Amino acid sequence: MEAPRYDRPPISLIESDIQPYGISLYVGGMEGASDLELLRASGITTVVNCAVNLDFNYVSAPLSPPEQPVDYGYGDIRYYKLGLIDGPGNPETMFVAGYYLLRGALDQILPERHTYPHRERGNVLVNCRGGRSRSVALTALFLHLQLPDRYPRLEDALDRVREQRQLRPDEWFETPKPMLVESIRRAARWVRMIESDRQPAEPLEAAV
Repeated sequence: MEAPRYDRPPISLIESDIQPYGISLYVGGMEGASDLELLRASGITTVVNCAVNLDFNYVSAPLSPPEQPVDYGYGDIRYYKLGLIDGPGNPETMFVAGYYLLRGALDQILPERHTYPHRERGNVLVNCRGGRSRSVALTALFLHLQLPDRYPRLEDALDRVREQRQLRPDEWFETPKPMLVESIRRAARWVRMIESDRQPAEPLEAAV
C-alpha cells in the first residue's frame, strides 16, 4: 500500500534558531536541494543528503580540466552525504552516523585558507528524494537529541517535522518508513550511551 501524494513546498522550515549554533533547519526533496536560488534566499549554506540513490553537483569553481567528464572543485554549498535506503537494508548504526554527520557539519570550524573558500555558517537543509521519509527521520532524531527540553520524546520531534513538512495523517505510515522509525529509536539510545561516556571536549579551533 502506498500513501497518496500531495503537493508541498520544495523545502520546509522545521526549526529556527537552534542553539548553540543559531541556525535554522530545513527539510526538502531533490527539487529543493537542487534549486540554488531557493537555497541562497533561505540562507542555506549546508546540505545533508540522506539518499543513497541521489546525487548533486554543486561545483561552481572547477579545479578539473575542461575535458574532465566529472567536475571537481569548490562549490557554493557545503555538501555532506549519508547514503540511506528508504526501506530495509540499512546497517543499524547508519542513523548514529547520520546524527554525528549532521552535528559535525554544525560543529566544524573551517580554517582560514584559500582552499576553504566558503567558511561561513548558515542554515542547513536535510534532504532525500521526496523529503518525506529519510530526511524526516534524521531531522527528528537530531531535534530529539539536540533539543530534549522541547522534544522529550522522539514522537514529539516526529510530529513537529511532519507538521512543518505538511505531511498529512494518511501519509504517516510511510513518512518515515516504519523500519526507519525503529532505526532512529535505537540510534537515540546508542547516541545517549556514547555521549554519557564522552569526556568534556576542548573548544574547537580551526586547523592550521
